[in-house]
Amino acid sequence: MARRRPSRALSRWRRQTRRFGITLLFVLVGSGLWYTQEQEYRDSLSWMGVPTWERLTPLTAHRVLRNEGFLVGWSDVRVNPLWVSYFLYEVDDARIGPRPDFRRDWRTLWPIAADSYFGSGYDRGHLAPNYAIASVHGAEAQRQTFLMSNISPQRPDLNRRLWQRLEEVVIDHFVPRFGVVQVITGPVFPERFFDNVLNRVGLVEIPEAFYKIVVVPAEAPMVVAFLMPQSVRGDEPLDDYLVSVEEIEARTGLNFFPQLPEAVAETLEGEVVAEGWALEEVARLPARF
Repeated sequence: MARRRPSRALSRWRRQTRRFGITLLFVLVGSGLWYTQEQEYRDSLSWMGVPTWERLTPLTAHRVLRNEGFLVGWSDVRVNPLWVSYFLYEVDDARIGPRPDFRRDWRTLWPIAADSYFGSGYDRGHLAPNYAIASVHGAEAQRQTFLMSNISPQRPDLNRRLWQRLEEVVIDHFVPRFGVVQVITGPVFPERFFDNVLNRVGLVEIPEAFYKIVVVPAEAPMVVAFLMPQSVRGDEPLDDYLVSVEEIEARTGLNFFPQLPEAVAETLEGEVVAEGWALEEVARLPARF
């Protein structure tokens, strides 16, 4: 008895299924390789894991935007970076290029243009700083610090004075002292979202304060953290604004070191330890510019 050949429709279905299976395999393998590479890059810019939320809510949810030399935890609800993470270390030949122009980041959901802050009374405040990132990570990284996804509204006396002084102390004093540091920085918003929902520059919510956490990622790690309100004069000593990491986590809803063992976290995040940073030598230094 002759064997029946499969119909053309069945043969076509089998070919399509086989083609789909091969395509799916390539997608899964490619996605796995991409995820591994992406995770390795994120790990290279964080000491104890990329910051995440203590509890997932619309106000703590964010996307990680990858840049040359720094990461941004971007919130499409706040229309702000919730955190920015980067490493700084000593380099032999730091070359700072000309100051780039601000530009829109097309990865953000809402359109934030370079002129979105004009007339608002707020500066376009860098979180990953132009000078430090440029000196350590190069020209392309410097250009990416001028993406509006790295910017948050800051009062001039904060941005041009106190905040700038802190940025300079980190790169000019902490980095030479310790060799390498990780910095995590970002805005703090009022506790009640609806009290601040209309307090915006265009679409961008205005923070009430900013934090900066500096880590020495050594075998015996050190951490110092600052929390600066928008209302500063600008000439205050930096050590007036020392806080614990735990306080910043409580104010932001973020977990800055998710891979840190709990026993270590209790001490490192729960205490304000200024010893070893020589803050008494740098807290009152004037800004470089």
